[in-house]
Amino acid sequence: MSMPFSYKPLWKLLIDKEMNKKRLMELTGISKSTVDKMYRGENVSLEVIDRICRQLDCDISDVVSYRRD
Repeated sequence: MSMPFSYKPLWKLLIDKEMNKKRLMELTGISKSTVDKMYRGENVSLEVIDRICRQLDCDISDVVSYRRD
């Protein structure tokens, strides 16, 4: 069963900012395994989401979306 959350908004935001995943990891201090989890649509902590929002100066809705099944 897949999680009802999607990180597609984050991947679009990175494209808009011309930023790759490696740079995201450098700025936020999150690990490659955490980024990989997000890429697979798995759960990550709100601390990770907070770091991303702070560093990219964005809102949580710019990082994750909720899909209703």
